[in-house]
Amino acid sequence: MNVSAKARNLSISAQKLRLSADLVRGKKASIALEQLRFMPQKSATMVYDAISSAMANGTHNYQLNTDSLIISEIRVDSGSKVKRFRPRSRGMANAIVHPSAHLTVVLAEAQKPAKEVTKPKETK
Repeated sequence: MNVSAKARNLSISAQKLRLSADLVRGKKASIALEQLRFMPQKSATMVYDAISSAMANGTHNYQLNTDSLIISEIRVDSGSKVKRFRPRSRGMANAIVHPSAHLTVVLAEAQKPAKEVTKPKETK
């Protein structure tokens, strides 16, 4: 069962958000939250909120155990850019770009490892 959460129009560039997203990709969701909690970056709190929202979706909507959830997909896309202009010398203007980003987190239940069947050793 896959559960997801989206955080849209976050006021941070996608490049900065990917730094925190790459650290937790493929990990257990509870371990990822512990790791993100102590990171000083602004993007870490945004990823933390999205993962905890996806965990809440799984427990509330599908009665999943939070200990068995892993981050199967975490995707960061660039959003719209708001452009403002600042006056410069000699009548010119420079653009100031305020980027935004979209964050998508998909959690899946961890599969229990199958028992390995070992063949008995053959004697010669």
